[in-house]
Amino acid sequence: MYKSILLFGVGILGCFATWAAEKSPEPADLFTYQIAFMPDVHFHDVYADFRDGNYPGIPNPNGHNATIRSLQAELNSTRLFNENYFALLAALDDLASQNIKLVALPGDFTDDGQPVHVRGLAKILRRYTQQYGMRFFATNGNHDPVRPFDFAGGKRDFLAADGSEQAVFSPDSEPCKAHQADVICTDDIKHWGYTGIINQMADFGFYPLKQDIYWETPYSNYSQAYSFEQAKQQSALSQRQFDICVDAKAKVQKTCSQMTDSSYLVEPVPGLWLLAVDANVYVPKIIGAAKGNEFNGSGNAGYNQMLKHKQHVINWIADVAKRARLQHKTLVTFSHFPMYEFYDGQSQAIAGLFGQNQFQLKRKPDSEVSRKLANTGIRLHVAGHMHFNDTGVAHGDDGQVLFNIQAPSIAAYVPAYKLLSFKSADEVLVQTKVVDSVPRFNALFAFYQQEYSYRQHNGLPLWNKAILASQHYDEFANWHIRELTRQRFLPNEWPQTLRQLLLQLSGDKMLLLLTMQAQTSLQNLLENNNALTELLQSDDAQQASQQLADKLSQYQLTLADFSGWNGLDLAVDFYRVRNAGQLAKRNVSAKRFAQYRVLTELAAGIKSDQQSLTMQTPVAQIFARQFAAMMAIFDGLANGYPDVDFELNLAKGTIQALE
Repeated sequence: MYKSILLFGVGILGCFATWAAEKSPEPADLFTYQIAFMPDVHFHDVYADFRDGNYPGIPNPNGHNATIRSLQAELNSTRLFNENYFALLAALDDLASQNIKLVALPGDFTDDGQPVHVRGLAKILRRYTQQYGMRFFATNGNHDPVRPFDFAGGKRDFLAADGSEQAVFSPDSEPCKAHQADVICTDDIKHWGYTGIINQMADFGFYPLKQDIYWETPYSNYSQAYSFEQAKQQSALSQRQFDICVDAKAKVQKTCSQMTDSSYLVEPVPGLWLLAVDANVYVPKIIGAAKGNEFNGSGNAGYNQMLKHKQHVINWIADVAKRARLQHKTLVTFSHFPMYEFYDGQSQAIAGLFGQNQFQLKRKPDSEVSRKLANTGIRLHVAGHMHFNDTGVAHGDDGQVLFNIQAPSIAAYVPAYKLLSFKSADEVLVQTKVVDSVPRFNALFAFYQQEYSYRQHNGLPLWNKAILASQHYDEFANWHIRELTRQRFLPNEWPQTLRQLLLQLSGDKMLLLLTMQAQTSLQNLLENNNALTELLQSDDAQQASQQLADKLSQYQLTLADFSGWNGLDLAVDFYRVRNAGQLAKRNVSAKRFAQYRVLTELAAGIKSDQQSLTMQTPVAQIFARQFAAMMAIFDGLANGYPDVDFELNLAKGTIQALE
């Protein structure tokens, strides 16, 4: 048995599912088409060839100098920079072993669109094309390009041989123009704009190939009478331009610029249409903008801005969807940006607890935007950008259902890609393939050992050295999310009071604080370092402990069961679930989830007498209110639509979870 969820109609607010018994996927030979989706590879060539020779990298016993970023930089970023080089090779080898020929790259396929990394990626893709007959179809993300035209680039945190950090920038950057000491200047590290990236990636969807059955762009003026020569002529970037203006609705436009749009539709095999949407929106800052630094980035724009500035592309998407139905084509749409909310309905609650500008909420498509995208008639969209594993469902005005599949990144926790297998144009098996076994993923660890020694000797902040004991790539990625939570997420995203309390509490102490009636104020807690300890050793705490023993017995738990983890562990699990959805079960045990459920229920039952929190509000009440909100969000993130292995029926608008 497996659970089938009907999604037609409006009013389906969410699916708090109890997943079904195991159902094995069908053999591969039963599928009409199979396509892998691998967004956010963020390829960084760790053995790069800088053509001007200005940056040789770190001498390496294997003969290939290492051109890598520091581990300190990796553990403060939402993505890995170095190990994903090896993860990409492992993922492509995995696809080859499954005889998967079609691979989509929905944006951010390179670190920042630098020439050295784009060349390195293209070289690898060509190798797999020649060796295994794979076809790759890329679309642009906000990192490639960072801006629509060439732009100064570089990083201060490349790793040097002694373990220090080395600045490497392009000649047109401020550090190079200022002749700063110890800065290496190389043109290979600049940010390429559209032209450089697309021309280097020409064979991977951006231009038609003779073997394609059909290929077009929003700017093509043919449809039925197709010829390769005509498609090639109209594929020139000069033919794929539109006007973008600061104020998309102004009657008199003053601040406008010509902009490339790389969107395309391709039929690589008979009957399959892949619709690659360039959802980047770079709004000009000044009149006649023509340089990279004269445009805003596209990271927070997405489809909210697409509907304002690229409505003609939205109209084209609707036309493609209509033609696909009439011509009985199997249509799969992909782009870098989400078409639907990616927090399982928790966005408003997240904004209320953490703030409107936290958790990348600016990247969330408005509900009205998602509705309009569903109205176009496309039924399946695969996105990246967030480095999340998630499934969302948008509804149109006339019963349309649009499934938005957030494919995870192989450069983040949990490293994985999506494999879509079609039994028919309407029946799709979606599988999430974890990239756990990665040969040579630890090839750079000796350099990190040197980095750790350097940082320790010079009194610099240290990362947890235990990460270098990782036995598998997914274990390394698991350490990455833990250190990222400790060093970046908790300090920057969480309310101070909640953060301060969590970091001082183990699970059993959290239960006590939720149960106590103590009146110790927030002011007392902040001014008295011993206030929390005294509170948890008070008579009130003893009474709470006795009350809890009775409550916990109903769950076949004891207070001691909660003592084995602390607030940092809880925060890490929160981000595991946020990023990986149900994949987080790999690292968060069923026992731990059960304990979190008890905490959630207890916190939800606590009433607060005060509408606003002040310095005189009892600490227990503050913690209960914020903790209840946080745990409710946690529960919502953990119980969204199926997001690991599941089946979609696009005609019926149903989703079935497989376990």
